[in-house]
Amino acid sequence: MICVGIDDTDVAGSPGTNQLARALVAELADCCRCLRIIRHQLLTDPRVPCTTKNGSASISLEPLRRVSAEEIATRARHRMRAWYVEGSDPGLCVAPVASAAVIEFGRRCQSEFVWQTHARAVAAAEGLYLEGLGGTQDGVIGALAAVGLAATNDDGRIVQLGQWPDDLSGAQRLSSLLARGIDVREYATNRPIETGLVDVGKHLRPNRRQGRDVLFVEPVSANGNESFFCAMKLP
Repeated sequence: MICVGIDDTDVAGSPGTNQLARALVAELADCCRCLRIIRHQLLTDPRVPCTTKNGSASISLEPLRRVSAEEIATRARHRMRAWYVEGSDPGLCVAPVASAAVIEFGRRCQSEFVWQTHARAVAAAEGLYLEGLGGTQDGVIGALAAVGLAATNDDGRIVQLGQWPDDLSGAQRLSSLLARGIDVREYATNRPIETGLVDVGKHLRPNRRQGRDVLFVEPVSANGNESFFCAMKLP
């Protein structure tokens, strides 16, 4: 697997980082299959410039042929530069493997203010591709953090799952969610839910938890034998 991390790619009113992540998946479709795109929540702090909330995105890719991290980086860089919006500070990271140091950096970015120099030092020590592609280049912080957090298999909200279209909204039968490999669980008890209806909201957005794609829900009502749940929006 190869992981791509991106951050700080938009400004108010422009297409966001999630849209760019989808564009990169399309760009690389001839050589890699998308496993998942995940949004990772980083530290919210007045010192951190961001469009809305401070989040970055990871793209987990399964190579379909022999492809190097360098080739993926070159193609992603080209697409991101074409996408560049004045005022943004994009960063790009590509890593076949994320070490314990990169994972620790990702976790640190969720609780502490981190400088760009620290991100570059970690990437250099671990031999990872990390590059700023415009503006202040502070996006390298979140890009490296996204790679580390994706490697935990225990963080973030899934924006795209495999090749499934982003077509589910509103009330859905549990069978539709289970068919996509989603583990549906009641948030308060962590018990698996296997029957009933779930209101997934505007979009289906499960979380990555302990190596599983999990949609946490809470019960709303029951009509006879039909239980009804509402999906929870968790970071």
